[in-house]
Amino acid sequence: MQKQEGQTLLEGQRVPEVIFRARDDEGWVELTSEQIFKGKRVVLFALPGAFTPTCSATHLPRYEKLAPVFRVEGIDDIICVAVNDGFIMHAWGKDQDIHDVRLLPDGNGDFTRGMGMLVEKQDLGFGDRSWRYSMLVDDGVIEKMFIEPDVPGDPFEVSDADTMLRYINGDAVVPQTVALIGRVGCPHCKRAKALLDEKGIPYNIIEVGRDIDQTSLRSLTGATSVPQIFIAGKLIGGADELTEYLMVS
Repeated sequence: MQKQEGQTLLEGQRVPEVIFRARDDEGWVELTSEQIFKGKRVVLFALPGAFTPTCSATHLPRYEKLAPVFRVEGIDDIICVAVNDGFIMHAWGKDQDIHDVRLLPDGNGDFTRGMGMLVEKQDLGFGDRSWRYSMLVDDGVIEKMFIEPDVPGDPFEVSDADTMLRYINGDAVVPQTVALIGRVGCPHCKRAKALLDEKGIPYNIIEVGRDIDQTSLRSLTGATSVPQIFIAGKLIGGADELTEYLMVS
């Protein structure tokens, strides 16, 4: 990862003035920064790209899940930005069944470049993309930023929905979301499901070979074995790690 030249915007500064060209079911929609941020408290998170493993499995879904909680805490809008075109972002929103997060395409990277968050990912064949971060914006002014550490790979430690919600209100009541990546016929997956059922914890199943491939599993979790379980967007591990987690919590 290599950031392009330019100064990263900081807390207390205004967001870049750009025009976003988005798609909806009716066609093209143009939105300016002023229309998006003026007079509003907005949570914006940015990620490398639509349909990529971490973005699809945890980053975007968790913000969607917590959107009602953010509304209670006075947030007017939740925005997801990626350096993708309008067609891709619109299709991704439909694929993910997104209703409460607004997906904004930054196809030319104008907003991301203005934020100082444009990075070069030519080694992956991605071209220029956004570094992963989140921010709370009040009437166009950045109040708080959570920027992922500048380390190799695609770190996902601080730009998640739960971290942002804790900043806004550490006492907010948060529903737990559990995702279980498994495979048909896997005995350890069956054991993990039984543990969750016993505790009365609802979970979503992501099936290897149907919803995710082996390469994406490795990219997302660093492992090739299943199950791999995420709770509140954080990777817990397999069935043994889930047993330990449930005993502690």
